[in-house]
Amino acid sequence: MNDSSANKKSVLKPVHSREWLRIGIIGTDTSHAIDFTELLNNEGHPYHVQGGAVTIAYPGGSPDFGMSINRVGGFAEKLAESYGVEIVSSPEAVAERCDAILLEAVDGRVHSELFARIADYGKPVFIDKPLAVCRADAEMIAETAERAGVTVMSCSAVRFAEGIAQCLRDAAPDGIAGADCFGPMDLEPTQPGLFWYGIHTADMLYALLGKGCRSVRTASSAGHDMVVGEWGDGRLGTLRGNRAGNRKFGGTVHTKKATMYVDVYAHEKPYYASMLEQVMAMFRTGSVPVDLSETLEIIRFIEAANESRKTGRIVHL
Repeated sequence: MNDSSANKKSVLKPVHSREWLRIGIIGTDTSHAIDFTELLNNEGHPYHVQGGAVTIAYPGGSPDFGMSINRVGGFAEKLAESYGVEIVSSPEAVAERCDAILLEAVDGRVHSELFARIADYGKPVFIDKPLAVCRADAEMIAETAERAGVTVMSCSAVRFAEGIAQCLRDAAPDGIAGADCFGPMDLEPTQPGLFWYGIHTADMLYALLGKGCRSVRTASSAGHDMVVGEWGDGRLGTLRGNRAGNRKFGGTVHTKKATMYVDVYAHEKPYYASMLEQVMAMFRTGSVPVDLSETLEIIRFIEAANESRKTGRIVHL
């Protein structure tokens, strides 16, 4: 492993207008590290994302999380051998020698600490879902970003599915009166309740309804969870998490005149490719397509749904 000895204070702020960016990855313990590198570095990919390439990465890994520690080494090796990515031994080394950062660590518990270590380098950062696994850590990230003047975006790639974008366009004339979303909801002890897989469906729901949920209540069984959110304007949004049956994402959107099915698989283009296009635009311009205040509300929504999951009571946001 190689590290730079450059002093942090000497690192230049990113130039958002530059046409080609050096992208750094922090956390190679997720397949997203490979997927995003393939989209950026392989110009022959049918959905190649232009504007930069992954050039440097820090593996990381959480010893108490099997899906992290058991994959981190293999993915780091693939990045190096297949894409020529330099592997370094600290997040700081990545931040010193790149223009923008994909914080991909699969363990949401470590995002706050990792972000705190790189924020003062002034590079724009995409933090893969979940932003954090509790509201306190999520708010700490937001406060650190504001203090350092760093552009931050965090979300699930599912919210950028072409099927959701089409549904939003179709519903625009009448407005969305409510939405029902579903998806797989495996449970992972280190990522409480909905934070592991339920966050994908929560992000879908917010992509359709926007901010403004005021309370949630959850019904839970061995195979399923059902979360009902009430928005401040009276709209209802539901989230169904499945541990039995199919493992597909989808939903229905209700307008004043119709109910439309949301097919996130209707287009060949992967939703993570659509999201990465938005992330690269954010890196270049500083304009964030998913405001951090919305992401913070999603974290609070999940935290409240988890609380209701345990108590059966309505929890106010």
